Amino acid sequence: MAAFHEDFSGDYFLLNPEKASLFDLLSLLLSHQMENRRFIKSGESQRRSFRDRWTIFVSVLVQKLLIWATTPMAFIGDTIELWLNLLSANGGLYHLLINLAKGEIEWPKRSSATFTSCIGNADIRSGLDPKIKAVDVKYKASLSIMASKISYENEAFIEAKVAQLWKMKFVKFYNFWNDYKKRDSTQAFILQDTQANPNLFVVAFRGTSPFDANDWRTDADLSWCQLKAMGNARAHSGFMQALGLQKNNGWPKDIEQDNNAQHQFAYYTLREKLREVLKENDEAKFILTGHSLGGALAILFPSVLMLHGEKWLLDRLDGVYTFGQPRVGDALFGEYMKENMKKFDVKYFRYVYSNDMVPRVPYDDKNTLFKHFGPCLFFNSFYVGKILPEEPNKNYFSLLWVMPKMVNAVWELIRGFILPCIYGPDYKEGWLLRILRVTGLLIPGLSAHSPQDYVNSARLGTLSDHQLREHELIRD
Repeated sequence: MAAFHEDFSGDYFLLNPEKASLFDLLSLLLSHQMENRRFIKSGESQRRSFRDRWTIFVSVLVQKLLIWATTPMAFIGDTIELWLNLLSANGGLYHLLINLAKGEIEWPKRSSATFTSCIGNADIRSGLDPKIKAVDVKYKASLSIMASKISYENEAFIEAKVAQLWKMKFVKFYNFWNDYKKRDSTQAFILQDTQANPNLFVVAFRGTSPFDANDWRTDADLSWCQLKAMGNARAHSGFMQALGLQKNNGWPKDIEQDNNAQHQFAYYTLREKLREVLKENDEAKFILTGHSLGGALAILFPSVLMLHGEKWLLDRLDGVYTFGQPRVGDALFGEYMKENMKKFDVKYFRYVYSNDMVPRVPYDDKNTLFKHFGPCLFFNSFYVGKILPEEPNKNYFSLLWVMPKMVNAVWELIRGFILPCIYGPDYKEGWLLRILRVTGLLIPGLSAHSPQDYVNSARLGTLSDHQLREHELIRD
């Protein structure tokens, strides 16, 4: 176990599924002792209940399956994306066959501004809603979800949409290093909204890619670390690592980092870039946003700013907008965040759509520590919004909710044919998303995690202007 920085309390719980055999997992269920298990490193030595051990068992098993599936998932994802972009580049199946006969096939390049990810193909919208102006109360949420959605695309695609379609300034795209996984694992970009007055910088973190097993492993992980400086709060270790947690130093206030170096860390690089661009524009502010895992990184970023006493940057932070965000810490972490976000007047808008499964993990009950903090902006499948203390069916797995969720999944499939008749072609769902909707009949909540429904919630959602303007969520 790497040494912890002084900010850490020394308490931690880390799972290493690579080291767990089937025998190790079975013995975990039969014995309540956590010590001397090669796939668990922990600063605590307490007996665990069967239910607690079962939760750990499931987490490790899922991660092991994802390790096994890493290559097949990547291959399937690459194949689907290549096929979809091959069709697009050649003008559809008919023209593709003609070009094939002529030997003149147009092969798409993954780094080009026209190459679209699976998420981009599931929801082809890339423009902002022209009906929502910069002065409208829905504007920041609508801009945030669109920035979160296109963060799944390559750099050239993002730059083209921001500059040419949105008429804003593309600042930079980043691919960040993970000190624990020894690879690039985190992507983000910054844009400058020159239409907003004062100007608004948007930092958008990429979320869980559908066919990236490593991203899904991070979501399934139950590992946590404890921070003294946050009142001994516990935060999700995998998300912290993706944000830039240093393996041997924890969260030092500063690290030696060359901006032109091969390995850059998300928190430190983005903090320095924000200092730079905000000093050039005295009135400008910035917002943080992300979908899925990206939402977890968006809300953890200000937590580290608070840890380091970055008052100047926190005063310039206008809000955090997350969509389908998983839980990131325990109750103490939530209290720490609520206290400091009130202190620095930072607004936190956590959007949850219907039966989306991701906001309901990691599990929250008396045997586990992960909890959401602050109310959520909840939208049902009719995009009717409410401000609730917690999303309904907070842990997703409940026998009482099986039938309602399946009925709702059927409605979502039917709704895809109705929305474009009411709101126009911008709301038409393609065949890829419809396949995902069918999958959602078997696994309700899977298709509900798609950015499509969060875009619709931000645009069509029925929360009143008064609620959105006056209700400072984190203070309730």
